[in-house]
Amino acid sequence: MEHVPAPTPTTSPADPGRQPYLHDRHVLVAGPALVISGPHGGLTGEPDGFYLADRRLLRSLAVEVAGTEVAPIAGHREGPAAAVFRAVVRGAGQHGADPAVTMTIERSLHPGLLRDHLVLANDGRQEATLQVRVTAEVDGATMSEVKSGATRGIPLDAVPAAPTAGGLRWHAAEDLVLAMEASPAPDAADAASSRLEWLVILPPGARWEADIHCRAERAPAPLFAAAGAGARPWSAPEVEGDDRLRRLLGTALGDLGAMLLQDPVPGAERPDVFVAAGAPWFLTLFGRDSLWAARMLLPVGTGLAAGTLRVLGRRQGVRTDQRTEEQPGKILHELRPEGTLGADSLPSRYFGTVDATPLWVTLLRDAWRWGMPPEEVEPLLGIAEAALAWMADDGDPDGDGFLEYAGASGSGLANQGWRDSSDSIRWHDGRLAEAPIALAEVQAYAYEAACAGAELLEAFGRPGADRWLAWAAALRRRFHARFWIDTAEGPIPAVALDGDGEAVDSVTSALGHLLGTGLLDAEQAAAVAERLVRPDLHAGYGLRTLSADAVGFNPLGYHTGSIWPHDTLIGAAGLAREGFADAAWSLVDGMLDAAAAFDYRLPELFAGHGRAAGPPVPYPAACRPQAWAA
Repeated sequence: MEHVPAPTPTTSPADPGRQPYLHDRHVLVAGPALVISGPHGGLTGEPDGFYLADRRLLRSLAVEVAGTEVAPIAGHREGPAAAVFRAVVRGAGQHGADPAVTMTIERSLHPGLLRDHLVLANDGRQEATLQVRVTAEVDGATMSEVKSGATRGIPLDAVPAAPTAGGLRWHAAEDLVLAMEASPAPDAADAASSRLEWLVILPPGARWEADIHCRAERAPAPLFAAAGAGARPWSAPEVEGDDRLRRLLGTALGDLGAMLLQDPVPGAERPDVFVAAGAPWFLTLFGRDSLWAARMLLPVGTGLAAGTLRVLGRRQGVRTDQRTEEQPGKILHELRPEGTLGADSLPSRYFGTVDATPLWVTLLRDAWRWGMPPEEVEPLLGIAEAALAWMADDGDPDGDGFLEYAGASGSGLANQGWRDSSDSIRWHDGRLAEAPIALAEVQAYAYEAACAGAELLEAFGRPGADRWLAWAAALRRRFHARFWIDTAEGPIPAVALDGDGEAVDSVTSALGHLLGTGLLDAEQAAAVAERLVRPDLHAGYGLRTLSADAVGFNPLGYHTGSIWPHDTLIGAAGLAREGFADAAWSLVDGMLDAAAAFDYRLPELFAGHGRAAGPPVPYPAACRPQAWAA
């Protein structure tokens, strides 16, 4: 998705091999809060914990029974913000080989609150006496530290607990507070060891229950608040026929609802809502991710698009700032809370993206076409005009007529399209392309945005439509002249132009992003469609980000061979728009099979092995859920 699979900044000294893996973790989301645990519910290692707005407050949480082993036996999610974990208390109350005493943890997450409901049940024939202990640790680590594998946070021994009437309370820093409260009240609360204890006597057939509430507070308040259960700006459709699609849709809409955040606007009737990019690494506002997610959800409502457009529009660039890469008219890449990124990381308010600006304009036009009220569209036209101006001005720094990037800050993202890892844009022989780089798909976005902007300006009686139609036509001619390359298999578009203006000859899934934008003529679209579904790109479960025939292909390469659901389905949508229904369905069908393998919760990306290799293989550090995958 967004960042290199190593730490985000290109200058970070952290070891990229230390990024924590997520493939066997449970990630529960109730934006802006999330909790990561092991497969059996324990918060016991990296990157486990209870987070609020990019800060981890609770590092570990363990439930133990003194003198015996609590053996996990099962765990499963029950929606985006709930899970149930079951374990056996070995030997307790046991007569013979069969377990007698079981422990169940019913976990639910709410914005700022983690709730564990503990149930001990004795189904044996003997009384069991149990010393139950709940132990917690806090640390205040930032998400950036956790993701980089270089967690420093606040030393654990520097965060003493204070006893309260029903539990313990920590001040992890001046702005971070965590309170653990229990009901029934513990028999003992040991502040020195951060532990609550109960003596539980369970006769045969008896149950004992307790609630453990962990409440997190931050000051100042997080950038964005929870949207609330009633804020979902879409209607859930009914699905008939394919059960895979029905199950995927239910899970996806639940996850998207859990990742909804709101941007309060003083004096507004209601706050604007948008979907955060993904959990755990990207639970905040992202330009292209939030825009793509809103665009994909237009068939179920325009409210998310309207909120996303306004949230990003009010943060549109107004000045030139080399450090943040802000420019007048530019739409930002991401926004993080101050203080959650290290000195070597990207700025908290960062504009290093070449594609969010044209995508913003196209979303506005598409939302209007889908029924966004004209009185909501018209106030945004000035933002659209500034975005279009950026495409022709700062978006084209060398004046060659193509949108390109070079990484102005020197410490930002090396690549600034959606494939933004440092090694993603390369030649077929494995050489990395040198900046400045003009990506093929970004020219398609720009062409579509210019046409979309002209359509809006004309419809609302504003000047400039002819200018942008002429600009789009000129871009189309230049693209046809400069990007098309001859190969042994016929002509196809290059993935990019490099700093010398040479056409980079690797074959990637980016071909799918050109379809349906209007940039290609019918013959070119047919050539791209045919190339897209050859087996070196089409792995059966989806499109590889780099051809399996290329030097440097790696099925577990973040952007060099892996499969991204959103990328594959953008290609499928493009194929459908160009009239290649069978090819489009082959991608959709493969992705539905992949979804089944991931319990219908599609990850950010997964490995680019083909069907012949067996079921899809997780990319171990992928976000799950991820907005544009959902």
